[in-house]
Amino acid sequence: MAKKQRRKKGDKGEPSTINGPSGDIEELSLSHSIVTAGSETAGSFFSADSWADDDDEFDQSDDGVTRTLEERGQKLQDAFAMAEDYCSEKRSTRRESTLRQWYTALTHYTSGSYETVESKLSDIIRGCQFSVRSGSPSEQYAACRVLETVAVLLADESLFEQTYHTLLLTTRSTHRAIPVRIAALRAIGMTVYIGVDDDVIVQEVMDLCEAVARSEYRGEKVAPGLRAAALTVWNVLATTLHEFYIAGADDVSTGRGLDLLPILVECLEQQEDLGLQSAAGECAAWIHSARLQLGVEDGEGDNTTERRYRLGSWEGSQWEDTMAEIEALMESLSNQSGHFLSKKKKKETRTIFRELLSTIQENEPPLKEVIQFRGGAVELTSWKDVIPMSFIRRCLQGGLQMQLMTNPTLQAIFGINSQVLNSSQIGMSQQEKRLLFSKASETAKEKDRHRTRKRQSRTNAKNLFLTNDD
Repeated sequence: MAKKQRRKKGDKGEPSTINGPSGDIEELSLSHSIVTAGSETAGSFFSADSWADDDDEFDQSDDGVTRTLEERGQKLQDAFAMAEDYCSEKRSTRRESTLRQWYTALTHYTSGSYETVESKLSDIIRGCQFSVRSGSPSEQYAACRVLETVAVLLADESLFEQTYHTLLLTTRSTHRAIPVRIAALRAIGMTVYIGVDDDVIVQEVMDLCEAVARSEYRGEKVAPGLRAAALTVWNVLATTLHEFYIAGADDVSTGRGLDLLPILVECLEQQEDLGLQSAAGECAAWIHSARLQLGVEDGEGDNTTERRYRLGSWEGSQWEDTMAEIEALMESLSNQSGHFLSKKKKKETRTIFRELLSTIQENEPPLKEVIQFRGGAVELTSWKDVIPMSFIRRCLQGGLQMQLMTNPTLQAIFGINSQVLNSSQIGMSQQEKRLLFSKASETAKEKDRHRTRKRQSRTNAKNLFLTNDD
């Protein structure tokens, strides 16, 4: 009978380290998520049933809306009721479970009223910093995600001042798990993008991103996922600057994006990581869009043919060859083929880079992104809006629509009219939706009949020669 395997003394099931118990390099799966990984273990402040995702639509009546808001507010208060005792908890698994509950409460139960979060802010920051310094890798990751979400809700520069040093050390620490460093860097980017209105701080964080995006940082090789996160944060912060500081140049200064182009070429050549390639491609697309805007005055530039030959083109500049190399790499990726990739990955690669290539070659905007609400829809038609929205969506996940309807900061950033989005009078009932949008609706049946008639017409036209007497 084989001997039963036993854990080493002191091992409580936490993620192990690569170089022994000294903790040289911590491990954590790159697919780790604050939503799906782990479990809501015993020790939760209240039952797990109360933490089911609350994505159902509000009751359309005024009483139903009020009742739903009151329930969400109560859940938010319950989540942070014992926040001051967080640091006294000894078990890492319970602290991590609490952080997951905080994340769910922040993304789903804050409906425009942030008094509870503001009153508990010092306890939240202290608890997250405690977990980042002394917790397991999964706990550190959860703490960084909570800080990132708080930044979206409060848009407070003091949050950056209190958390920047801890998050910066975490990003720089080469012994930390890669997902933890990624989460810390994204948290820095979110606090700066949402809550900081200081160009000096923005430039400082962009310097950090440019350093991390290189193949080596602080004498160590940088993981592709961390490089991709650095390029993403750089791109988001670049949307807050004037186009000249991104893609312009004169006798005094050179745009930051122009100095970044050689790094983007190197990243696009990394065949083993699609995330790094797509992040580099989005950076190139935004730099190209910023370059085009340099030659366009307000109210001009609607004609893409004219835009190509305006002051903002790459022709004749010292970066023309580099952009041509980027275009060639992206064109190759947009027609990706070969047996070394799965069909799914090849299709995903082509879809991403065909959209990016249309911006580089034809000066076209990105595909229109539409977010549907009860009272209307939000349409994003430029890289300056699409890039930050993607960044914020990744942070809030299932709570994105809730925050877009109630968060005044996000509404100001994307130009959203909250009264229109929250209007229930122009919404449809469930019965109306079934009658209009289901596969068994009359609309769908008529569309199917129309396709059948067109298919028969094409078939008859092809077979006409069979019945032609001539």
